[in-house]
Amino acid sequence: MKPLFITDKVYLKHDIPNHPESKYRLISIFKAIEPLKDKLQFIPPRKATKDDIYLVHQRLHYYRVEEACILEESLDADTHVVKDSCEAAMYAVGAGLNAIDEVKKGRANMVFCAIRPPGHHATPSRAMGFCLYNNIAIAAKYAQKEGFKKVFIIDFDVHHGNGTQDTFYKDSSVFYFSTHQAFAYPGSGNPDEIGEGEGKGFTYNHPLMPNSTDKELLEVYNEELPPLIDKFNPDIILISAGYDLHESDPLAMLDITHEGIRKMVEIILNQKPNTPKIFFLEGGYNVNALGENVKLTLEEMIKKLNAIAL
Repeated sequence: MKPLFITDKVYLKHDIPNHPESKYRLISIFKAIEPLKDKLQFIPPRKATKDDIYLVHQRLHYYRVEEACILEESLDADTHVVKDSCEAAMYAVGAGLNAIDEVKKGRANMVFCAIRPPGHHATPSRAMGFCLYNNIAIAAKYAQKEGFKKVFIIDFDVHHGNGTQDTFYKDSSVFYFSTHQAFAYPGSGNPDEIGEGEGKGFTYNHPLMPNSTDKELLEVYNEELPPLIDKFNPDIILISAGYDLHESDPLAMLDITHEGIRKMVEIILNQKPNTPKIFFLEGGYNVNALGENVKLTLEEMIKKLNAIAL
C-alpha cells in the first residue's frame, strides 16, 4: 500500500498578494515531491457541504466567511480573502473527509492532505490566523460519524492550535496534544490548559521556549507522547502538520532542523503502527523549507508502510 496524497490546484485560487500564506507554498510542495510521485497514490479532494462545516462551526460563522469572500473583506488583521477563497476552503475541508473515507474503505492507512487555507486557529465561531474553517476538527467529527470513535490529534505547528483545542476542550472522545513556541501567536496553549468537565485531562500542551532545538522537541515526542497515546488508545490519529517550527521560518523562533522534523515524524508514525494517520498541512512560510519538510514526511510514510508490509 502506498501513502495517499490529496491536493488540488483549486487551492492556488486563494491568492492573497504579499501574504505569507501564499499559493507558492503549495507550488513548492508540488515541485519537491516530484521524485516521489511513483511511490504515492493521488486523489483529489471533494467539496465540503454546509452541513460538513456545521459539524464544528456555527451557522453564523459560515455565512460571515461567505460574505467576506463575496465582498473580498478581511476577517481579521491577518486573515484575508478573495472571491475564490471560500471555494478553496470548502475543498480544504473536503480533503479531510475524502481521507477518512479512503481509510475506512481500507484503501489507505497513511494520508497527507496538502491543503490551504490552513485551519487549526479557526474556532467554532471565528476565522483567525489565516484560517477560515478548522479542517482537522471537522475531519475528527466526521471520523467519529464514520465509526472512529476515539480520535487523537497531534499538532506540531509552531503556533498553538487554539481553534482545535476550543472545539474539543470539554470532549473526552478527542485527545488534543500540542507542541508549539511559547509566548507566540495566538497566546494560548499553556500547560495548565488541560480541558474542562468531561474533557479534563484530554488536552495536553507543551510550549517550547524560543530557540529550542531538536533535542528539546524530540524529548517531548520520545517521552511524553507515547504514554498518552497508549493510554488513550485511539482509533485514528490526525496530525496538524505545521512546518513553521523549522529553523528558517520567518514567522517563528524555534531552531528545529530538517533532521529533527524527520525524526519527529518517524516517532509519530511509530505510534500504534496499524492505526491510521492523516496529516493536514497547516503552517510553514519558508517555501523551500516547506517543500523539503513535506517531502521528508512522505519519505518516512513510504518507509514505514514498506516496513509494515514486510
